[in-house]
Amino acid sequence: MVVTIARRSIWGVLCLVLALLAAARPAAALQSAPVTSTHDTVSLISNTDTIAPGTPFRIALRIRLAPGWHTYWRNPGDAGVAPQVKLVLPPGTIAGPIGWPAPRRLAEGPLITYAYTGDVILPIRITPGLAAGPVEAQADWLVCKDICVPEQGRFRLDLRAGKPAPSAEAPLFKQADMARPIDFAGRARIAPDGRLWVAEDAPRATSVASAWFIPATPGVIDNAAPQHLSVTDGGFVLALTLASGFRPKAGLEGVLLVTDRSGRQQAFNLHATAGPVPADRLPLGRVLGLAFLGGLILNLMPCVFPVLAMKAIRLADGVARGRARSLALSYLLGVLVAFSALGGALVAARAGGAAAGWGFQFQSPAFVAGMAWLLLAVGLNLSGVFQVGSRLAGVGQGLAGCGGHAGSFFTGLLAVVVATPCTAPFMATAIAAAATAPPDVAVLVFLTMGLGLATPYMMLAEVPGLVRVLPRPGRWMEVLRQLLAFPMYAAAAWLVWVISQEAGPAGVLGTLAGVVLIGFAGWVLGATQAAATVTTQRVGQAIATATALVAVAVLTSMAAAPPAPAASSEAAAEPFTAARLAALRADGRPVFVDMTAAWCVTCLVNERVALDAPAVRQAFAERNVAYLKGDWTRQDPGITGFLRAHGRDGVPLYVYFPPNQAPGIVLPQVLTETAVLRELNAHDEAGRT
Repeated sequence: MVVTIARRSIWGVLCLVLALLAAARPAAALQSAPVTSTHDTVSLISNTDTIAPGTPFRIALRIRLAPGWHTYWRNPGDAGVAPQVKLVLPPGTIAGPIGWPAPRRLAEGPLITYAYTGDVILPIRITPGLAAGPVEAQADWLVCKDICVPEQGRFRLDLRAGKPAPSAEAPLFKQADMARPIDFAGRARIAPDGRLWVAEDAPRATSVASAWFIPATPGVIDNAAPQHLSVTDGGFVLALTLASGFRPKAGLEGVLLVTDRSGRQQAFNLHATAGPVPADRLPLGRVLGLAFLGGLILNLMPCVFPVLAMKAIRLADGVARGRARSLALSYLLGVLVAFSALGGALVAARAGGAAAGWGFQFQSPAFVAGMAWLLLAVGLNLSGVFQVGSRLAGVGQGLAGCGGHAGSFFTGLLAVVVATPCTAPFMATAIAAAATAPPDVAVLVFLTMGLGLATPYMMLAEVPGLVRVLPRPGRWMEVLRQLLAFPMYAAAAWLVWVISQEAGPAGVLGTLAGVVLIGFAGWVLGATQAAATVTTQRVGQAIATATALVAVAVLTSMAAAPPAPAASSEAAAEPFTAARLAALRADGRPVFVDMTAAWCVTCLVNERVALDAPAVRQAFAERNVAYLKGDWTRQDPGITGFLRAHGRDGVPLYVYFPPNQAPGIVLPQVLTETAVLRELNAHDEAGRT
């Protein structure tokens, strides 16, 4: 009897112990049967014991890799295959995408891959429907070390219905969450040349020790190329090397790995929109100095020099010093008003999202035609066809007819207008800095440029000794005045050629029709000015005015002129596109990019002096240099983006990309044959060493 009771007691204790062990042990359904090999152990896990309809939970493919082995991220890089999971779920159950942890960059020979090592958790969010049931998965993955082995497995989780509660595997999901990139809420832009700008919403740019961008899709960048880091306005820039799959307008998406100076790394999900990249910020004093020098040198450009020469003639014609000073101040005011208006227009266009740059008004056929007629009228006046007063000082008809201070003021306006097709040294950096600066600073830069343009005439008026260097007034002044008409005629003829590039034969026909009308108006005005009666003079003025109004009507019709058909490029040049540049660089070819415009005088001179030189053409051919030419004569957002990506807001721009995807080098704006050959030879020697 005692023995029987003892046996029953022992049996009861054993049952109690087994029940307690069963209650303490996690449910076997929370982790599937593993698939095991010598390379890894893979299973399907869940973060909850039980599930309820409509309450989300997570499952995950867990890959425990053997030492030295790795598997791949969703973009595997230059080689590899990302893991794939196909789920079979109960009716009404919804599954989300894989929540990929941030990958590592692994070098596999000359290739770069994005991969995982160690214990990898690939979570998937599940929202159950009304019907409970098992979760089944078919998974395929690739593991690599010295060799690559494709693996696969089928997994099943038999989850029970009930109040959700954390499972024993729930901490693994928290680890996976910490390894996932966080969404980057700040701004990021990708330029057509591959410069990735990240705003300072991330860790402060000055604290960033290193950064690396991993694209979400393959084929858009060269994964093995270096990504040079530079601090810029409001953030930092990574110089990516683009591949043939990059699409400039599509932006760029991926993971940005940022390491601060303490060694802590953060990963961000980044989406960069297509757009310009701010240039490196220069000290304001240096920017203003460059703006002043650029404006000063503009006086030597063929567009502006005749205007300055005409003003010098006026001072030499016996003008009193006090009068000369006041006229010079009127000229300065005209220059500053024109530059402030131009700077304001650029700032307003940029604020409105328009792609405007230095000389942007010359991209309008109507403006170019109007400028051609204005310069023609100035030339006719200088030649003596008509007169609007001895104090014209080189300003076009009508405006300077007021004489005196009004004439000097409008001369300043004209000097700025005819200066915009020219880009002098030092100007590009100043204009690019102004384009990315606050509006008040941008306008200050333009005013400083205007001060530089007006300084030579101000000095002539202020320092009598400079005026005394000129010969005494006499017949030579009238001869020189007439001689200065021919630069005006030449400029007008050049602008007609610009029209042929912008608006084709129809544009040329409209411009020449206006030339005839302006010429007739000038002749009528001149023929009636010497008439004995005031009535005849007024009739002549009325006829000239009516003729000019007809020309304005022609000008209005030209505003809607269609673009000229694309002219065939010379044999050595290809039209520039960001995709073509990326493809050539992906092939390892050296590339020379020439950004130009038909209305850019500096560009045309550089082409004749340097780029068309036989030695340069031969050097391009011997080195297999691809020559890409971007024509900015009429607006082209792709070219505008490339200009801004290289810190420029106008043409010319010359960038040489050496072979083997080395970073591009910006050449001087005033180009010479020697400068081009020196750059080519320098990189030949670097390649050999």
